[in-house]
Amino acid sequence: MNSPLDTVSPPSAPPPPRRGSAAWFWLIVVLLLAAGGGWFGWREWQHRQAEVRAAEADADQRLEALNQRLDTMRTNQEAQNRRLVQADNTNRVLRDELHGIGQRAALIEDSVSKLADPDRHGAQAMRLDETELLLTLGQQRLLIAGDLEGARRAYALAGGVLDGIDDPAYLSLRQTLLQESAALKELGIEPRVQAMAKLDALAQGLSLPAATPAQTAAAEAPWWKRAFGVLIDVQPRDRSIATHPDDRAAALAGLQLEITLARAAAERRDVEGYRAALKRAEAWVLRLSPPSPAQQRQLAQLRELAALPLSLSVPTLGTTLQQLRQLRTAG
Repeated sequence: MNSPLDTVSPPSAPPPPRRGSAAWFWLIVVLLLAAGGGWFGWREWQHRQAEVRAAEADADQRLEALNQRLDTMRTNQEAQNRRLVQADNTNRVLRDELHGIGQRAALIEDSVSKLADPDRHGAQAMRLDETELLLTLGQQRLLIAGDLEGARRAYALAGGVLDGIDDPAYLSLRQTLLQESAALKELGIEPRVQAMAKLDALAQGLSLPAATPAQTAAAEAPWWKRAFGVLIDVQPRDRSIATHPDDRAAALAGLQLEITLARAAAERRDVEGYRAALKRAEAWVLRLSPPSPAQQRQLAQLRELAALPLSLSVPTLGTTLQQLRQLRTAG
């Protein structure tokens, strides 16, 4: 039989320390350290990103400021270029004016030297200049204004000035001037003035022709025939002669008007208008009177006036001036 002491079990040994809990502790510590390091790294990364963004914003501002400065410099450069172009143009104009002044000064100096040179006869040169001027004036007066008398006076004055030159080299020039002056004297009256005078004489001589027997009979016809005769008028097919006094007065007024238009055309040397007006005047003459010697004389007079020239024709005009210029150039 066992004793109670034998039934009591011996005390159990303490449990061995657990290794798993220590590993978890160190793992948590490592994780905490890693999390802290990551958080600090993330904060550092954010800080760096903020610095980068600030640097980029500052660079953008500086770039914009540089672009503005570049635009301002380009504007200033364009303004300077325009000023340079204007200055260049002004300098070119001034250079041309200075060149022109130099040329004029050289011409004046040459003219003065020619006048001062005793071998070139300064007084003779002045007389030749006066002669050339008078010949030019005479030619232009005749060609532009049709002033025949003015041209004759200018040529006469040129001849008087040329007579004061005793140089035998201009002897042939005097002969040419005499021939041209004689040609101007032979022209007589200027054609335009002559045509206008004849037109004035024709207009002053116009009047209503004497009434024909048929017209007299029509005027002495009974009242009913005179009253209704204006409604029906029997005339040949090839012509129509005005028989009524009002029609004859109107035809005469039309003839006078055409002569006035012809005179105005002659005044301005309009040959086509002059001849057209005289052609219309012939129609009014046919309207006024039947065929007769008086009518034929009027028609012949109108056709003679239409054939007149309105401008002067001088084939030798300007030969003296041309010869004078050739002599001066050769001298």
